[in-house]
Amino acid sequence: MMDYTDRHARYLFRLISPHTILYTEMINAKALLHGNSKNLLGFNNEEHPLVLQLGGSDPLEMASAAKIAECSGYDEININVGCPSDRVKSGDFGACLMAKPELTADIFSAMEAAVGIPVTIKHRIGIDEQDSFSDLEDFVLTLASSGCRTFIVHARKAWLKGLSPKQNRELPPLDYERVYRLKEDHPELTIVINGGIKTVEEVRQQLAHIDGVMIGREVFKQPWLLAELENYLNQKNAALLTRSEVQKRYACYIEKELARGTSGHALVRPLSGLFHGQPGARYWRRMLTETVQGSPEKVAALPELVAEFKL
Repeated sequence: MMDYTDRHARYLFRLISPHTILYTEMINAKALLHGNSKNLLGFNNEEHPLVLQLGGSDPLEMASAAKIAECSGYDEININVGCPSDRVKSGDFGACLMAKPELTADIFSAMEAAVGIPVTIKHRIGIDEQDSFSDLEDFVLTLASSGCRTFIVHARKAWLKGLSPKQNRELPPLDYERVYRLKEDHPELTIVINGGIKTVEEVRQQLAHIDGVMIGREVFKQPWLLAELENYLNQKNAALLTRSEVQKRYACYIEKELARGTSGHALVRPLSGLFHGQPGARYWRRMLTETVQGSPEKVAALPELVAEFKL
């Protein structure tokens, strides 16, 4: 979800869903240690509970980055062992670490010793020819022996050569059964599944087998799925915001961010799918696009247009 789940998207998602655990984009530990950490780690207090996803292959760097994140107020740290992008491969982390379970365990141990908040792992079911259930189990159990108890499993393998990141999200077939078996064989571990899950009914089916579900790009495509999931999973809780109420509150957020110099494009990007599946949704998307591409005066009118828009 790099370049997707920024603080603006997360603020919108939190308006829609009070209880969903939100994850940041993956941040490179080296960038955090040697760059503008305040800018990289910025978030809105409303986003909690919030997990920072870190990428890196040096245990000491990862531990130091985790400590900075904890001091910045994050609730949890997640180690990315699933991203197959060229940028990540050149740094020898992401999905590459599945070939190095001992190093990954060292990274986890160093991070867990450095912070008092939970540390978890997100990974694939396999990479390249390292693609059997025993390979997956060996990786997980190596991490478990270091104390890791929560594994978020993208139910696709990753090809580190020959496929783009987009192709790696689509072409390797989903194998949910392998994740189910992992949970069945190791009930003491918390297993969360990820990959290709798009509806409330699919979430319901998954929860019959595992402990939790992570949804990525589908929520960016149709953010209101989060409200549907809240209604399914938290039926006894207080009423959620209506779509109109979300519009008005996010419009106030837009006004504040524009005053700070934030790009209108960045602010409307997560909004484009708010009416996904509704008659006339294209008029919403067109209004957003035409407004942020217009004059400064037109961009300044964005908060009012978002707050008052009706299909």
